[in-house]
Amino acid sequence: MGGTTRRGFLGSAAAAGGGVALATSQRAAARNGAAPQTVAVLGGGVAGLTAAHELAERGFRVTVYERKALGGKARSMDVPGTGTGGRGPLPGEHGFRFIPGIYHNLPDTMRRIPFPGNPNGVHDNLVAPKEMLFARSGGREDIRIPLPWPGNTPAELTPDEIRRALTSVLDTAFNLPLHEALYFANRFLVFLTSCDERRDEAWEQMPWWEFVRAGRMSYDYQRILAVGITRNIVATKAEEASTRTVATLLEAFAFNLLGRGADGSLDRILNAPTNEAWIDPWVTYLKSLGVEFRIGWTVRDLTLDAGRIAGAVVEDPGGARRTVTADHYISAMPVEHARRTWNSAVRAADPQLAECDRLETDWMTGIQFYLTERTPILHGHLDLIDSPWSLTAIAQAQHWPGHDFPVDFGDGTVADCLSVDVSEWDQPGILYGKTAQQCTRAEVAREVWAQLKAALNDSGRTVLKDSVLHSWFLDPAVDGLGTPNPVNEEQLLIHPTGTFHHRPRSATKIPNLFLSGDYVAVPIDLATMEGANTSARQAVNALLDRIGSAAERCTVTPLYRAPELERIKRHDRTRYLLRLPNLFDVG
Repeated sequence: MGGTTRRGFLGSAAAAGGGVALATSQRAAARNGAAPQTVAVLGGGVAGLTAAHELAERGFRVTVYERKALGGKARSMDVPGTGTGGRGPLPGEHGFRFIPGIYHNLPDTMRRIPFPGNPNGVHDNLVAPKEMLFARSGGREDIRIPLPWPGNTPAELTPDEIRRALTSVLDTAFNLPLHEALYFANRFLVFLTSCDERRDEAWEQMPWWEFVRAGRMSYDYQRILAVGITRNIVATKAEEASTRTVATLLEAFAFNLLGRGADGSLDRILNAPTNEAWIDPWVTYLKSLGVEFRIGWTVRDLTLDAGRIAGAVVEDPGGARRTVTADHYISAMPVEHARRTWNSAVRAADPQLAECDRLETDWMTGIQFYLTERTPILHGHLDLIDSPWSLTAIAQAQHWPGHDFPVDFGDGTVADCLSVDVSEWDQPGILYGKTAQQCTRAEVAREVWAQLKAALNDSGRTVLKDSVLHSWFLDPAVDGLGTPNPVNEEQLLIHPTGTFHHRPRSATKIPNLFLSGDYVAVPIDLATMEGANTSARQAVNALLDRIGSAAERCTVTPLYRAPELERIKRHDRTRYLLRLPNLFDVG
């Protein structure tokens, strides 16, 4: 079914699902004899939309203020001027969606967003790729890994079983020298059995590169297990990235593969452009709950009076400044934008806000290549291990069964979209010898295409042909490329050592101000949509606690913890307090 037809059903379906909830909340407010309290949600990304969702279902009157477009970095976007002959524009995006089975809070929200024909709402629009590929350059053997699901049987977890399983994977799939595979497996076992105190203190202060002793190891060990994991996946440098953050993510993925505590397959993506499959139905549902949206409204400042937020100074689409008021305020903007709105008085009221100045962001940006032929790469994600710009990619047409690309998009000649994330913007490329920031937009596109070909066309088979390249689209949030002052308005929070302790709580010392965003301290210590969703739930719970509401609290599901390892972690806590190393830490 085409995208236009599917979207046509969204309004009625969401209204039917949301009308009951809204009516129920309004009746509850009426019984209490009070008008619903008002909340201004400042930011309309995943964090802001989640906060609006949870609040509206509890009877609050919510207005969302968003400077650019709802969905934030998670949204898809139309490529301007590309739809002809009744077809829609080509689909572009900040970067491809990746919703792994380690997520629990975001999937719960997705199940509660109505979608025509889906018993579990937009969650049923998630599909699981069958495999992933670590594509090597220079004639090295590519590493193709199947991703079986369902049918995963939870494995018995003992230190010996974990070590043997991981060693087998690294030795067989990645062709690492056996002694290096054994060493990495042991280092991972050290983290798995480390107590929370050791993780939060010792491992938070140690770079991942140092923890896995990458400097002593082979090039493949460094590229796959140090650089590949950190730069390609979490957009941070192995030499700087916190071991706590990187290893916590690996731990969650390992449990996911073992069928432990998972919401679904390790790798899941949406079966259509993000706005069609998720964001647009979400906004429609929220409107049916009474949520109001102000798009193109930029938050500039928060005013403080008698210890409370008295108003938010915003700039409307016409450029006029005005102050909007509400009973409560949830700041749901990315940290680099949110902290600009905290003036000295606001910061003085809660010192944790000033700590956010120490959080860091970096570039991780998407570019899409539109092709006139389907791309016979694989059914899933590609990780270009050896690419200097740390590229990851996915060919999307095969995963969007409701769309016929030539019929639905562009000028009728586009058959596929190869969506690529560029994670490294400070290393020289292979074509011009310049960093991505030093290149013009056109040079970035040519350089990325060259790096893709270097990884995919190096085994005697031409996977990518210049003749099939129709056009490309680079995230418009990036500007000034090739000039002395390149800018990226939508950067990604990164995780250098020590920064975990600068992340704020959702509740602030200002009684009516709450924080939501992937920079807030949450159980998943990574800049993710899950983190944004989780922080919004925490913010709503903090608001409910602050006003003494009887409303049901939002569920906040932490990352899975294997019960078999808890006894060993308790033993490690004793060792840590005695300043002894982990039992498995042999250096």
